[in-house]
Amino acid sequence: MTDAQKRFIELEKKKTEIKKYFEDLAEATQAVADEVGVDGHFQDAEGTVYQIVIPAGKFVTFDKISYQRTRREGEKKGDLSMTKARELGYVVEGK
Repeated sequence: MTDAQKRFIELEKKKTEIKKYFEDLAEATQAVADEVGVDGHFQDAEGTVYQIVIPAGKFVTFDKISYQRTRREGEKKGDLSMTKARELGYVVEGK
């Protein structure tokens, strides 16, 4: 078996686990959306700001609800700009 085939098999075996993770994340996202509403937002203890949004669509199947967040330490950028987070009233470090 080639290295590519071994890697494929390793990843394919994780498919069910990963699918479950995304299903769980979608449920958790919906629960937060139910709490704060679309365009609602919140900040975690590490300073990352999240905003609930209706996604423009990035996959063949579209999520009904999603989120954007500011970048985390070590990341170049997040989906939610620091400027937008500040406009929402959060204190965030960075440009």
